[in-house]
Amino acid sequence: MSIKSLSIHENEVLFGSDNTPGIVAVEQKDDSRVEIFRRIKGELVREAEEFRPFIWIERFEFLKKFKEPFEITEIKGKNFFKYVAGFQSWSSANNAKKFLAKETGENPSSPRAPYFFLNDPVHQYLLWTGKTFFKSLSFDELKRLQLDIETYCEEGFEFSNPHREKDRIISIGLSDNSGWKKLLFGREMPEKEMIEELGKIILERDPDIIEGHNIFRFDLEYIKVRAQINKVKLNWGRDGSEPKSHASRLNIAERTIDYPKWEIYGRHIVDTWILVQYYDIANRDLDGYGLKEVARHFNLARKDRVYIEGKKIAYCYDHEPELLKEYNFDDVAETKGLAEMLSGSYFIQAQVFPYSFQNVIIRGNATKINSLFLREYLRMRHSVPQLPSEARQIEGGYTDIFKEGVIERVIHCDVQSLYPSIMLRFDLKPSNDELDIFLPLLQDIREFRIKAKDAMKAAKSEKEKNYLDALQGTFKILINSFYGYLATSFSNFSDYAMASEITARGREIIKSMIDWLAKNNCEVIEIDTDGIYFVPPENIKSVEDEENLIERLSESLPSGIDAEYDGRYKAMLSYKMKNYALLDYDERVVIKGSGLKSRGLEKFQREFLQEMIRLLLNKRGKEIEQLYKNYLEKIEKHGFPVTMLCKTATLSELPESYQKKVNEKKRNQSAIYELALASGRKYQPGDQISYYVFGKGKKVKVFENSKLILEWDKGKPDENVEYYQEKLKELYEKFRGFIN
Repeated sequence: MSIKSLSIHENEVLFGSDNTPGIVAVEQKDDSRVEIFRRIKGELVREAEEFRPFIWIERFEFLKKFKEPFEITEIKGKNFFKYVAGFQSWSSANNAKKFLAKETGENPSSPRAPYFFLNDPVHQYLLWTGKTFFKSLSFDELKRLQLDIETYCEEGFEFSNPHREKDRIISIGLSDNSGWKKLLFGREMPEKEMIEELGKIILERDPDIIEGHNIFRFDLEYIKVRAQINKVKLNWGRDGSEPKSHASRLNIAERTIDYPKWEIYGRHIVDTWILVQYYDIANRDLDGYGLKEVARHFNLARKDRVYIEGKKIAYCYDHEPELLKEYNFDDVAETKGLAEMLSGSYFIQAQVFPYSFQNVIIRGNATKINSLFLREYLRMRHSVPQLPSEARQIEGGYTDIFKEGVIERVIHCDVQSLYPSIMLRFDLKPSNDELDIFLPLLQDIREFRIKAKDAMKAAKSEKEKNYLDALQGTFKILINSFYGYLATSFSNFSDYAMASEITARGREIIKSMIDWLAKNNCEVIEIDTDGIYFVPPENIKSVEDEENLIERLSESLPSGIDAEYDGRYKAMLSYKMKNYALLDYDERVVIKGSGLKSRGLEKFQREFLQEMIRLLLNKRGKEIEQLYKNYLEKIEKHGFPVTMLCKTATLSELPESYQKKVNEKKRNQSAIYELALASGRKYQPGDQISYYVFGKGKKVKVFENSKLILEWDKGKPDENVEYYQEKLKELYEKFRGFIN
């Protein structure tokens, strides 16, 4: 089966109604036009197009006294927003928004507002026209440039700061997907010339996408400050404009990340640091998000890759410049590899959703699903529901734990897309979906995924296989987002009652599976929403036996609800709810849950925990006491380097601001701020400080007994032995029951 035979792109609800090929960027050109950048046969074509912004409103009377020209259209249906008002310019639409806020007494962000305004002009244009990015293009046809900088750090400080005069940019590594690469090095040209040359290269190579690891929070911020110091304009945009940034916030699972969002006219910026965090939501197998550790995890690091500790960058620049050059090139190569590995799904999503490539990465799944409904309802000129007036709590999926400890011969099964399957099987959809597109779209996406998976198996080229894998992966994300869409307060078609019914049916199905397993002599260990870990009876020995068992389980479920065999494990450590470790038959260990892999632990604790878990899973629990004694002794004899004991934290405010709050009793004292103040150096928000606890006594106040890592003397180690031994003991005691 070929890509073309899938007929996926003909679905207008999913891919939009306008098939304009080759769009790589859309920007607001002026008050009433957008500029479209298209890649046609490798060449960049620019087109300007008139743009008429719009606002949904409940009643046309709200705009009767608005003085500027507009058109109003009554649209079909019984939903709340029954009119669409169109305006001649973006400024006029904004004036209308302000007028409506005053007229109705409701701000645009209020769910009670009787008008609905989307404040992104490009998003509005794509919604109105049905156009999307990258149609008829492959990922390889995009021009992608990778950027990575290295910076100096003044002696006495731990991390570079662009505002310090000596902390200049010393190396700029660049590459692109054509195989080209270049290095701008500080010993060969002044910093000002380096920044100017970087700008020339961006304009000459003219990339559609600029990629970097932590590029938003580090590289671009650093370049901006150093450019200002050197009085260099960063005219990187396709219109000659400078990059713009504004404070933004990103929610990734349970984490909230504040970061500066950068935008370059006519180009997209992709931060692989963000991509790896999205990857980790689904997989939960990364120990950290730094470039080096992630590249090693994905086997992207070359065999003789150069590694230089951050504190030694300045030394290498002064004494081993060739080594630093190689290191910078390695960073760029790994960034390129990460982007290629993790961007595929977002490339497909940019063909689906009415967002730019850069924005489709950072928008939440429910928001993206909402845009599909808004686009289709707009195309059909049909009324749209108001946002829910308030969020409601929904009872979630069934989770439980039946057994703790180390268990052998474990099987994992789950229900394929449990909630979407329930919606399709029992015809559960939003009550306000008057065009009835919710379930047909879900069914189409499900069928498309099956077709894409079948085509992937038959694909002959690696390029086609990768595309189809990204396609089916994207469809999986979409399928599993339909339920979440119903239960969010920022979805126009959300339906809390329906969401509650879906989860209730889900709990019933999982409980029926538990009952079936119990009747068939299986021992259930843990339930996690749509999956079950259990031990099969003794007569089930081979993979084929296990698959047959799951097949019989599946036959007991309602039609359209299918159980899936999802893995077998030699052993499982069941610690507590949603915290477990698995040992597969290839001796690989997978650890899940913050209780077993907390990033809040010092490195010596994390390594002890990993070694202890591996021993438990391999029935070598008796060796753990000796492991514990070895660690205690190593702490006693100062055998660990300080990097194993230290903590690193980031300043979020000026030390002086912190001091004022402490004096006013508005916050507690903190080690990193006390160290920053005591150092006499000018620390800035964003600076990182690594510190360790010194002295004696296991119950010391950390903020009174901390030193900078730079102060640690290998010849006279003074870390607090009792304090670190107590931390190890606390960790050990948590697992004593499992050891015995």
